[in-house]
Amino acid sequence: MLITGASSGIGAETARHAAREGYRLALAGRSAERLEALVQELGGAGRAIAIRCDVTDNGEQKAMVARTLEAFGRIDVVFANAGRPGAPGGFSGADPDVWRDMLLVNVHGVALTAQNTLPALRESRGHLVLTGSAAGRVTIPGSMYSASKWAVTAIGYGVREELRGSGIRVTLIEPGMVDTPFFDQPPENALAPADVARSVIYAVSQPEHVDVNEILVRPRPAVES
Repeated sequence: MLITGASSGIGAETARHAAREGYRLALAGRSAERLEALVQELGGAGRAIAIRCDVTDNGEQKAMVARTLEAFGRIDVVFANAGRPGAPGGFSGADPDVWRDMLLVNVHGVALTAQNTLPALRESRGHLVLTGSAAGRVTIPGSMYSASKWAVTAIGYGVREELRGSGIRVTLIEPGMVDTPFFDQPPENALAPADVARSVIYAVSQPEHVDVNEILVRPRPAVES
């Protein structure tokens, strides 16, 4: 299993769950130090490798795939999980430079991951999993982040149709609010990264004839006292 955005949050927790399921793991992200620590936690070089990768750089993505194939010989699951948050201010006042960087990671980076891993997934008849969002299913006023996740939803739908008949499965994981390093302060009534990780493992563990297209995961509303 190749995971982008693996150094923290949903990516790191999915790596832990996948390791328990027996997967060997290629962990990609920007923080080499965090990735190396996670590799050691998961059992060392025989079980996982760390790959420093900026998903907005096509050359680095190609190198990421090559390094994974060199280490393990195949790729069965790709979890395109790398993402960035938005900025306050809405369409009227948000910092456009933050928009640019976020869109490059959340949209262009996801598309590059899909494009660069598809040859290996065709060989294995593997599984492509994308981190979308509940924000990619509803209208959030002034949110370019929401717009970026609508784009990920469209990528998931589009690549699934492109691959119809190839044997490759495509799943959109669409979490609501998750307590991750995106937030300076832990949000109230949020999912834990492990909640999303379990959804990923559920999707990839289904029988070969089952294609789980989408999993929308949201925190239960707060219980009234």
